[in-house]
Amino acid sequence: MEYIRGRYSWVLRPSLIIYDLFVINFLAFNLLNFNSEDLYFFSTEIFNNKNILYLIYSIIFWLLSTHLLKFYKVYRYTSVLNILSLILKQLFVYSFLVYAFEGFFRSINIEVTVTLKYIAYSFIAISFAKLLSYYVLKSIRIYLKGNLRNILIIGGGESVNAIKKIFREKKELGYSIQAVFSNVHNEENSGSIEDSFAYLESNNDNIDEIYCSISDLSEKELNEYVRYANINHCNIKFIPNTKKLITKRYKIDYYNYIPVLSIQEVALNNEVNKLFKRAFDIVFSVLIIVFVLSWLSIVLFILIKLESKGPLFYKHKRTGINYKAFYCYKYRSLTTTEESKGTYVSQNDKRVTVIGKFIRRTSIDELPQFVNVLKGEMSVVGPRPHMLTYTEDYSKKISKYNFIYRHNVKPGVTGLAQIKGYRGEVKRDKDIINRVKYDNFYIENWSLLLDLKIIGLTVINVVKGDDNAY
Repeated sequence: MEYIRGRYSWVLRPSLIIYDLFVINFLAFNLLNFNSEDLYFFSTEIFNNKNILYLIYSIIFWLLSTHLLKFYKVYRYTSVLNILSLILKQLFVYSFLVYAFEGFFRSINIEVTVTLKYIAYSFIAISFAKLLSYYVLKSIRIYLKGNLRNILIIGGGESVNAIKKIFREKKELGYSIQAVFSNVHNEENSGSIEDSFAYLESNNDNIDEIYCSISDLSEKELNEYVRYANINHCNIKFIPNTKKLITKRYKIDYYNYIPVLSIQEVALNNEVNKLFKRAFDIVFSVLIIVFVLSWLSIVLFILIKLESKGPLFYKHKRTGINYKAFYCYKYRSLTTTEESKGTYVSQNDKRVTVIGKFIRRTSIDELPQFVNVLKGEMSVVGPRPHMLTYTEDYSKKISKYNFIYRHNVKPGVTGLAQIKGYRGEVKRDKDIINRVKYDNFYIENWSLLLDLKIIGLTVINVVKGDDNAY
Protein backbone atom coordinates (compact mmCIF):
# COMPACT_ATOMS: atom_id res chain seq x y z
CA MET A 1 0.00 0.00 0.00
CA GLU A 2 1.28 3.47 -0.89
CA TYR A 3 1.46 6.02 1.91
CA ILE A 4 1.79 9.67 0.94
CA ARG A 5 2.95 12.12 3.58
CA GLY A 6 3.06 15.84 2.88
CA ARG A 7 3.20 15.51 -0.92
CA TYR A 8 1.31 17.12 -3.80
CA SER A 9 -0.45 13.96 -5.03
CA TRP A 10 -3.37 14.33 -2.64
CA VAL A 11 -4.18 17.66 -4.31
CA LEU A 12 -2.97 16.92 -7.84
CA ARG A 13 -4.98 13.78 -8.56
CA PRO A 14 -8.38 15.15 -7.43
CA SER A 15 -7.62 18.37 -9.35
CA LEU A 16 -6.90 16.43 -12.54
CA ILE A 17 -10.07 14.36 -12.11
CA ILE A 18 -12.22 17.49 -11.70
CA TYR A 19 -10.47 19.14 -14.67
CA ASP A 20 -11.00 16.09 -16.91
CA LEU A 21 -14.70 15.83 -15.99
CA PHE A 22 -15.12 19.53 -16.73
CA VAL A 23 -13.42 19.19 -20.14
CA ILE A 24 -15.46 16.22 -21.39
CA ASN A 25 -18.75 17.81 -20.33
CA PHE A 26 -17.98 21.40 -21.34
CA LEU A 27 -17.01 20.29 -24.84
CA ALA A 28 -19.99 17.93 -25.00
CA PHE A 29 -22.42 20.76 -24.29
CA ASN A 30 -20.69 23.03 -26.80
CA LEU A 31 -19.93 20.59 -29.63
CA LEU A 32 -22.31 17.65 -29.46
CA ASN A 33 -25.51 19.49 -28.49
CA PHE A 34 -27.61 16.34 -28.09
CA ASN A 35 -30.82 18.39 -28.18
CA SER A 36 -31.99 21.97 -28.03
CA GLU A 37 -34.20 21.65 -24.97
CA ASP A 38 -33.74 24.11 -22.15
CA LEU A 39 -31.96 22.64 -19.12
CA TYR A 40 -34.55 22.59 -16.34
CA PHE A 41 -32.66 20.81 -13.57
CA PHE A 42 -35.69 20.48 -11.34
CA SER A 43 -38.15 19.59 -14.06
CA THR A 44 -40.00 16.28 -14.06
CA GLU A 45 -38.81 16.01 -17.66
CA ILE A 46 -35.15 15.90 -16.62
CA PHE A 47 -34.60 12.39 -17.96
CA ASN A 48 -35.97 13.39 -21.35
CA ASN A 49 -33.11 15.87 -21.65
CA LYS A 50 -30.22 14.01 -23.25
CA ASN A 51 -27.69 16.67 -22.28
CA ILE A 52 -28.38 16.02 -18.61
CA LEU A 53 -28.39 12.26 -19.19
CA TYR A 54 -25.01 12.51 -20.88
CA LEU A 55 -23.66 14.56 -17.96
CA ILE A 56 -24.61 11.80 -15.52
CA TYR A 57 -23.48 9.06 -17.93
CA SER A 58 -20.08 10.64 -18.62
CA ILE A 59 -19.25 11.26 -14.95
CA ILE A 60 -20.13 7.70 -13.89
CA PHE A 61 -18.38 5.92 -16.75
CA TRP A 62 -15.36 8.23 -16.85
CA LEU A 63 -14.70 7.58 -13.16
CA LEU A 64 -15.34 3.85 -13.57
CA SER A 65 -13.12 3.44 -16.65
CA THR A 66 -10.26 5.51 -15.26
CA HIS A 67 -10.39 3.52 -12.03
CA LEU A 68 -10.21 0.20 -13.88
CA LEU A 69 -7.41 1.41 -16.16
CA LYS A 70 -5.60 3.13 -13.26
CA PHE A 71 -5.50 6.26 -15.40
CA TYR A 72 -4.54 8.52 -12.50
CA LYS A 73 -2.00 6.13 -10.97
CA VAL A 74 1.04 8.03 -12.23
CA TYR A 75 4.09 8.03 -9.99
CA ARG A 76 7.41 9.82 -10.07
CA TYR A 77 9.11 6.75 -11.57
CA THR A 78 6.41 6.31 -14.26
CA SER A 79 7.84 6.80 -17.76
CA VAL A 80 6.35 9.10 -20.40
CA LEU A 81 5.69 6.03 -22.57
CA ASN A 82 3.56 4.55 -19.80
CA ILE A 83 1.59 7.80 -19.50
CA LEU A 84 1.00 7.88 -23.26
CA SER A 85 -0.11 4.26 -23.08
CA LEU A 86 -2.65 5.14 -20.38
CA ILE A 87 -3.95 8.04 -22.48
CA LEU A 88 -4.37 5.82 -25.54
CA LYS A 89 -6.19 3.13 -23.54
CA GLN A 90 -8.54 5.69 -22.01
CA LEU A 91 -9.07 7.29 -25.45
CA PHE A 92 -10.14 3.94 -26.89
CA VAL A 93 -12.45 3.08 -23.97
CA TYR A 94 -14.06 6.51 -23.75
CA SER A 95 -14.60 6.68 -27.53
CA PHE A 96 -16.49 3.40 -27.27
CA LEU A 97 -18.59 4.82 -24.40
CA VAL A 98 -19.48 7.96 -26.36
CA TYR A 99 -20.58 6.04 -29.45
CA ALA A 100 -22.48 3.59 -27.24
CA PHE A 101 -24.47 6.50 -25.79
CA GLU A 102 -25.26 7.89 -29.24
CA GLY A 103 -26.19 4.42 -30.50
CA PHE A 104 -28.54 3.80 -27.59
CA PHE A 105 -30.50 7.00 -28.33
CA ARG A 106 -31.30 6.58 -31.99
CA SER A 107 -33.03 9.96 -32.03
CA ILE A 108 -29.61 11.61 -31.67
CA ASN A 109 -28.47 12.81 -35.06
CA ILE A 110 -24.85 13.91 -34.79
CA GLU A 111 -22.34 13.62 -37.61
CA VAL A 112 -19.45 11.23 -37.06
CA THR A 113 -16.92 14.00 -37.70
CA VAL A 114 -18.47 16.12 -34.93
CA THR A 115 -18.15 13.27 -32.42
CA LEU A 116 -14.56 12.62 -33.52
CA LYS A 117 -13.78 16.32 -33.10
CA TYR A 118 -15.28 16.22 -29.58
CA ILE A 119 -13.19 13.21 -28.58
CA ALA A 120 -10.03 14.64 -30.16
CA TYR A 121 -10.38 18.07 -28.50
CA SER A 122 -11.20 16.46 -25.15
CA PHE A 123 -8.14 14.23 -25.14
CA ILE A 124 -5.82 16.94 -26.42
CA ALA A 125 -6.85 19.08 -23.44
CA ILE A 126 -6.69 16.15 -21.00
CA SER A 127 -3.30 14.95 -22.30
CA PHE A 128 -1.88 18.46 -22.14
CA ALA A 129 -2.84 18.86 -18.47
CA LYS A 130 -1.61 15.37 -17.57
CA LEU A 131 1.78 15.78 -19.23
CA LEU A 132 2.15 19.38 -18.03
CA SER A 133 1.63 18.35 -14.38
CA TYR A 134 4.10 15.49 -14.87
CA TYR A 135 6.87 17.76 -16.21
CA VAL A 136 6.15 20.61 -13.80
CA LEU A 137 6.69 18.25 -10.87
CA LYS A 138 9.92 17.01 -12.43
CA SER A 139 11.14 20.61 -12.78
CA ILE A 140 10.23 21.35 -9.16
CA ARG A 141 12.33 18.37 -8.06
CA ILE A 142 15.34 19.32 -10.20
CA TYR A 143 15.47 23.09 -9.81
CA LEU A 144 13.56 23.91 -6.63
CA LYS A 145 14.49 20.76 -4.69
CA GLY A 146 10.86 20.30 -3.77
CA ASN A 147 8.50 17.30 -3.80
CA LEU A 148 11.36 15.07 -2.63
CA ARG A 149 11.06 11.61 -1.10
CA ASN A 150 13.51 10.91 1.72
CA ILE A 151 14.60 7.30 1.48
CA LEU A 152 16.63 4.79 3.44
CA ILE A 153 18.45 1.93 1.69
CA ILE A 154 19.15 -1.32 3.51
CA GLY A 155 21.60 -3.90 2.15
CA GLY A 156 24.11 -4.19 -0.68
CA GLY A 157 24.75 -6.06 -3.90
CA GLU A 158 24.41 -5.28 -7.60
CA SER A 159 20.71 -4.44 -7.55
CA VAL A 160 21.13 -2.05 -4.62
CA ASN A 161 24.12 -0.33 -6.25
CA ALA A 162 22.18 0.01 -9.51
CA ILE A 163 19.17 1.59 -7.85
CA LYS A 164 21.38 3.98 -5.85
CA LYS A 165 22.93 5.08 -9.13
CA ILE A 166 19.50 5.71 -10.64
CA PHE A 167 18.38 7.79 -7.65
CA ARG A 168 21.54 9.91 -7.72
CA GLU A 169 21.73 10.48 -11.47
CA LYS A 170 18.03 10.99 -12.20
CA LYS A 171 17.28 14.07 -10.10
CA GLU A 172 13.87 14.43 -11.75
CA LEU A 173 12.65 11.38 -9.81
CA GLY A 174 13.02 13.33 -6.58
CA TYR A 175 14.55 10.65 -4.35
CA SER A 176 16.89 11.87 -1.64
CA ILE A 177 19.04 9.13 -0.09
CA GLN A 178 19.29 9.93 3.62
CA ALA A 179 21.41 6.95 4.63
CA VAL A 180 22.59 3.52 3.50
CA PHE A 181 23.03 0.63 5.94
CA SER A 182 24.76 -2.61 5.06
CA ASN A 183 26.80 -5.31 6.78
CA VAL A 184 29.34 -5.02 3.96
CA HIS A 185 31.87 -2.34 4.83
CA ASN A 186 31.73 0.62 2.48
CA GLU A 187 32.78 4.25 2.90
CA GLU A 188 29.38 5.56 1.82
CA ASN A 189 27.50 3.39 4.34
CA SER A 190 26.14 4.99 7.51
CA GLY A 191 26.55 1.80 9.50
CA SER A 192 25.47 -1.81 9.77
CA ILE A 193 21.93 -3.12 9.34
CA GLU A 194 21.62 -3.25 13.13
CA ASP A 195 22.49 0.47 13.31
CA SER A 196 19.59 1.31 10.99
CA PHE A 197 16.99 0.63 13.68
CA ALA A 198 18.44 3.30 15.99
CA TYR A 199 18.57 5.68 13.01
CA LEU A 200 14.89 5.06 12.21
CA GLU A 201 13.83 5.68 15.79
CA SER A 202 15.52 9.08 15.80
CA ASN A 203 14.30 10.03 12.30
CA ASN A 204 10.80 8.55 12.20
CA ASP A 205 9.23 11.73 10.77
CA ASN A 206 11.89 12.19 8.12
CA ILE A 207 11.82 8.88 6.19
CA ASP A 208 9.21 8.39 3.45
CA GLU A 209 10.39 5.11 1.96
CA ILE A 210 12.60 2.19 2.98
CA TYR A 211 14.25 0.06 0.28
CA CYS A 212 15.37 -3.36 1.50
CA SER A 213 17.58 -5.88 -0.24
CA ILE A 214 15.58 -8.85 0.93
CA SER A 215 18.41 -11.37 0.54
CA ASP A 216 20.55 -9.44 3.05
CA LEU A 217 17.98 -9.54 5.85
CA SER A 218 17.01 -12.14 8.40
CA GLU A 219 13.32 -12.82 8.95
CA LYS A 220 13.41 -10.97 12.26
CA GLU A 221 14.99 -7.89 10.67
CA LEU A 222 12.53 -7.98 7.80
CA ASN A 223 9.61 -8.17 10.21
CA GLU A 224 10.96 -5.17 12.12
CA TYR A 225 11.12 -3.04 8.97
CA VAL A 226 7.58 -4.05 7.94
CA ARG A 227 6.29 -3.27 11.43
CA TYR A 228 8.09 0.09 11.53
CA ALA A 229 6.80 1.07 8.07
CA ASN A 230 3.18 0.35 9.01
CA ILE A 231 3.36 2.09 12.39
CA ASN A 232 5.00 5.21 10.92
CA HIS A 233 3.05 5.19 7.64
CA CYS A 234 6.06 5.10 5.36
CA ASN A 235 6.42 2.89 2.29
CA ILE A 236 8.54 -0.24 2.33
CA LYS A 237 9.88 -1.71 -0.90
CA PHE A 238 11.92 -4.82 -1.59
CA ILE A 239 14.82 -5.11 -4.00
CA PRO A 240 15.11 -8.69 -5.30
CA ASN A 241 18.20 -10.35 -6.73
CA THR A 242 16.51 -11.29 -9.97
CA LYS A 243 13.90 -10.09 -12.43
CA LYS A 244 12.23 -13.50 -12.35
CA LEU A 245 10.32 -12.83 -9.12
CA ILE A 246 6.90 -12.28 -10.67
CA THR A 247 3.91 -12.72 -8.39
CA LYS A 248 0.43 -11.18 -8.23
CA ARG A 249 0.91 -10.78 -4.47
CA TYR A 250 3.35 -7.94 -4.99
CA LYS A 251 3.26 -4.85 -7.09
CA ILE A 252 6.30 -4.70 -9.34
CA ASP A 253 7.59 -1.31 -10.47
CA TYR A 254 10.59 -0.83 -12.71
CA TYR A 255 13.08 1.94 -11.98
CA ASN A 256 14.66 1.87 -15.43
CA TYR A 257 15.52 -1.85 -15.59
CA ILE A 258 15.62 -2.56 -11.84
CA PRO A 259 12.53 -4.39 -10.47
CA VAL A 260 11.32 -3.15 -7.09
CA LEU A 261 8.61 -4.95 -5.14
CA SER A 262 6.10 -3.41 -2.76
CA ILE A 263 3.24 -5.01 -0.85
CA GLN A 264 0.16 -4.93 -3.05
CA GLU A 265 -2.99 -3.56 -1.50
CA VAL A 266 -5.10 -6.67 -1.07
CA ALA A 267 -8.86 -6.74 -1.55
CA LEU A 268 -9.35 -7.18 2.19
CA ASN A 269 -7.59 -3.85 2.85
CA ASN A 270 -9.59 -1.89 0.30
CA GLU A 271 -11.48 0.81 2.24
CA VAL A 272 -14.93 -0.29 1.04
CA ASN A 273 -14.24 -3.98 1.64
CA LYS A 274 -12.76 -3.23 5.06
CA LEU A 275 -15.97 -1.42 5.98
CA PHE A 276 -18.16 -4.37 4.92
CA LYS A 277 -15.94 -6.96 6.59
CA ARG A 278 -15.62 -4.94 9.79
CA ALA A 279 -19.39 -4.43 9.96
CA PHE A 280 -19.89 -8.17 9.49
CA ASP A 281 -17.27 -8.92 12.18
CA ILE A 282 -18.94 -6.61 14.71
CA VAL A 283 -22.45 -7.98 14.13
CA PHE A 284 -21.32 -11.62 14.16
CA SER A 285 -19.07 -11.26 17.24
CA VAL A 286 -21.77 -9.41 19.22
CA LEU A 287 -24.27 -12.19 18.47
CA ILE A 288 -21.80 -14.87 19.62
CA ILE A 289 -20.84 -12.95 22.77
CA VAL A 290 -24.44 -12.18 23.77
CA PHE A 291 -26.13 -15.46 22.88
CA VAL A 292 -23.31 -17.99 23.42
CA LEU A 293 -20.46 -16.73 25.59
CA SER A 294 -22.80 -15.15 28.15
CA TRP A 295 -24.08 -18.53 29.42
CA LEU A 296 -21.33 -20.85 28.17
CA SER A 297 -18.69 -19.03 30.22
CA ILE A 298 -20.65 -19.69 33.44
CA VAL A 299 -20.97 -23.41 32.66
CA LEU A 300 -17.31 -23.80 31.71
CA PHE A 301 -16.16 -21.78 34.72
CA ILE A 302 -17.73 -24.36 37.02
CA LEU A 303 -16.46 -27.39 35.05
CA ILE A 304 -12.91 -26.06 34.62
CA LYS A 305 -12.61 -24.99 38.26
CA LEU A 306 -13.85 -28.38 39.51
CA GLU A 307 -11.05 -30.15 37.62
CA SER A 308 -8.02 -27.85 38.01
CA LYS A 309 -6.87 -24.62 39.53
CA GLY A 310 -6.43 -21.59 37.36
CA PRO A 311 -8.40 -18.96 35.45
CA LEU A 312 -11.29 -19.59 33.08
CA PHE A 313 -9.62 -17.68 30.28
CA TYR A 314 -6.12 -18.07 28.95
CA LYS A 315 -4.44 -15.28 27.00
CA HIS A 316 -1.31 -15.65 24.96
CA LYS A 317 0.58 -13.42 22.55
CA ARG A 318 0.07 -14.05 18.86
CA THR A 319 1.27 -12.38 15.66
CA GLY A 320 -1.39 -10.15 14.11
CA ILE A 321 -1.69 -7.88 11.10
CA ASN A 322 1.63 -6.38 10.01
CA TYR A 323 3.38 -8.55 12.63
CA LYS A 324 1.81 -6.58 15.48
CA ALA A 325 1.58 -8.74 18.60
CA PHE A 326 -1.69 -8.98 20.53
CA TYR A 327 -3.18 -11.08 23.32
CA CYS A 328 -5.41 -13.84 21.94
CA TYR A 329 -8.11 -15.22 24.29
CA LYS A 330 -9.12 -18.86 24.77
CA TYR A 331 -10.93 -20.94 27.36
CA ARG A 332 -8.25 -22.68 29.41
CA SER A 333 -7.91 -26.32 28.40
CA LEU A 334 -4.52 -27.11 29.98
CA THR A 335 -3.33 -27.53 33.53
CA THR A 336 -0.83 -24.74 32.93
CA THR A 337 -1.08 -21.20 31.57
CA GLU A 338 2.65 -20.76 31.07
CA GLU A 339 3.64 -20.07 27.48
CA SER A 340 7.04 -21.07 26.14
CA LYS A 341 8.51 -22.28 22.88
CA GLY A 342 7.25 -25.72 22.01
CA THR A 343 3.85 -25.38 23.70
CA TYR A 344 1.77 -26.41 20.70
CA VAL A 345 -0.38 -29.19 22.09
CA SER A 346 0.50 -32.63 20.73
CA GLN A 347 -1.64 -35.75 20.57
CA ASN A 348 -2.18 -37.35 24.02
CA ASP A 349 -0.62 -34.29 25.67
CA LYS A 350 -0.68 -34.80 29.47
CA ARG A 351 -1.29 -31.09 30.07
CA VAL A 352 -4.80 -31.29 28.56
CA THR A 353 -7.59 -31.63 31.12
CA VAL A 354 -10.65 -33.87 30.68
CA ILE A 355 -12.95 -30.94 29.94
CA GLY A 356 -10.08 -29.48 27.92
CA LYS A 357 -10.13 -32.46 25.54
CA PHE A 358 -13.79 -31.87 24.84
CA ILE A 359 -13.62 -28.12 24.29
CA ARG A 360 -10.51 -28.46 22.12
CA ARG A 361 -12.00 -31.22 19.96
CA THR A 362 -15.14 -29.14 19.38
CA SER A 363 -13.13 -25.88 19.06
CA ILE A 364 -15.20 -24.34 21.87
CA ASP A 365 -11.93 -23.16 23.45
CA GLU A 366 -11.54 -20.68 20.55
CA LEU A 367 -14.85 -18.88 21.12
CA PRO A 368 -13.44 -16.13 23.42
CA GLN A 369 -11.53 -14.89 20.37
CA PHE A 370 -14.74 -13.20 19.30
CA VAL A 371 -13.79 -10.65 21.96
CA ASN A 372 -10.59 -10.08 19.93
CA VAL A 373 -12.79 -9.69 16.85
CA LEU A 374 -14.94 -7.06 18.57
CA LYS A 375 -11.78 -5.21 19.67
CA GLY A 376 -10.59 -5.13 16.05
CA GLU A 377 -7.52 -7.33 16.63
CA MET A 378 -8.93 -10.26 14.68
CA SER A 379 -11.57 -11.02 12.07
CA VAL A 380 -14.12 -13.84 12.04
CA VAL A 381 -12.38 -15.34 9.00
CA GLY A 382 -8.71 -14.99 8.14
CA PRO A 383 -5.31 -16.67 8.53
CA ARG A 384 -4.91 -18.20 11.99
CA PRO A 385 -2.44 -16.28 14.19
CA HIS A 386 0.80 -17.99 15.17
CA MET A 387 2.62 -17.89 18.49
CA LEU A 388 5.42 -15.33 18.43
CA THR A 389 8.00 -18.04 19.06
CA TYR A 390 6.91 -19.91 15.92
CA THR A 391 6.59 -17.01 13.49
CA GLU A 392 10.31 -16.80 12.77
CA ASP A 393 10.72 -20.60 12.67
CA TYR A 394 7.93 -21.05 10.15
CA SER A 395 9.16 -18.21 7.96
CA LYS A 396 12.42 -20.08 7.35
CA LYS A 397 10.50 -22.88 5.66
CA ILE A 398 8.48 -20.61 3.39
CA SER A 399 9.26 -17.96 0.79
CA LYS A 400 9.68 -14.63 2.59
CA TYR A 401 7.37 -12.96 0.08
CA ASN A 402 4.57 -15.45 0.79
CA PHE A 403 4.99 -15.21 4.54
CA ILE A 404 4.91 -11.42 4.60
CA TYR A 405 1.78 -11.43 2.43
CA ARG A 406 -0.01 -13.68 4.92
CA HIS A 407 0.49 -11.08 7.65
CA ASN A 408 -0.91 -8.22 5.58
CA VAL A 409 -4.47 -8.87 6.87
CA LYS A 410 -6.08 -9.47 10.25
CA PRO A 411 -5.87 -13.04 11.58
CA GLY A 412 -9.13 -14.96 11.91
CA VAL A 413 -10.99 -17.15 14.38
CA THR A 414 -11.29 -19.63 11.52
CA GLY A 415 -9.84 -19.78 8.06
CA LEU A 416 -9.60 -21.62 4.76
CA ALA A 417 -6.53 -23.58 5.90
CA GLN A 418 -8.40 -24.81 8.97
CA ILE A 419 -11.38 -26.22 7.07
CA LYS A 420 -8.93 -27.90 4.68
CA GLY A 421 -7.40 -29.82 7.60
CA TYR A 422 -4.27 -27.73 8.24
CA ARG A 423 -4.71 -26.74 11.86
CA GLY A 424 -3.16 -27.44 15.23
CA GLU A 425 0.21 -29.13 15.58
CA VAL A 426 2.71 -28.72 12.76
CA LYS A 427 4.33 -32.16 12.35
CA ARG A 428 5.91 -31.76 8.90
CA ASP A 429 7.19 -28.86 6.83
CA LYS A 430 4.40 -29.41 4.32
CA ASP A 431 1.82 -28.68 7.07
CA ILE A 432 2.91 -25.07 7.45
CA ILE A 433 3.62 -24.68 3.71
CA ASN A 434 0.09 -25.79 2.82
CA ARG A 435 -1.39 -23.68 5.60
CA VAL A 436 0.24 -20.54 4.19
CA LYS A 437 -0.75 -21.58 0.65
CA TYR A 438 -4.43 -21.73 1.59
CA ASP A 439 -4.18 -18.51 3.64
CA ASN A 440 -2.74 -16.62 0.67
CA PHE A 441 -5.35 -18.11 -1.67
CA TYR A 442 -8.04 -16.78 0.68
CA ILE A 443 -6.48 -13.31 0.75
CA GLU A 444 -6.22 -13.16 -3.04
CA ASN A 445 -9.78 -14.41 -3.63
CA TRP A 446 -11.66 -12.92 -0.68
CA SER A 447 -15.38 -12.22 -0.81
CA LEU A 448 -18.17 -12.12 1.77
CA LEU A 449 -19.62 -15.27 0.18
CA LEU A 450 -16.30 -17.06 0.72
CA ASP A 451 -16.37 -15.93 4.36
CA LEU A 452 -19.88 -17.35 4.79
CA LYS A 453 -18.85 -20.62 3.15
CA ILE A 454 -15.85 -20.97 5.48
CA ILE A 455 -18.02 -20.23 8.53
CA GLY A 456 -20.57 -22.83 7.41
CA LEU A 457 -17.89 -25.50 6.87
CA THR A 458 -16.33 -24.62 10.24
CA VAL A 459 -19.66 -25.27 11.98
CA ILE A 460 -19.91 -28.64 10.20
CA ASN A 461 -16.36 -29.54 11.31
CA VAL A 462 -17.21 -28.57 14.90
CA VAL A 463 -20.24 -30.89 14.89
CA LYS A 464 -18.31 -33.74 13.25
CA GLY A 465 -15.12 -33.17 15.24
CA ASP A 466 -11.67 -32.66 13.80
CA ASP A 467 -8.92 -35.29 14.10
CA ASN A 468 -6.32 -32.50 14.28
CA ALA A 469 -8.13 -30.76 17.15
CA TYR A 470 -6.48 -32.20 20.25
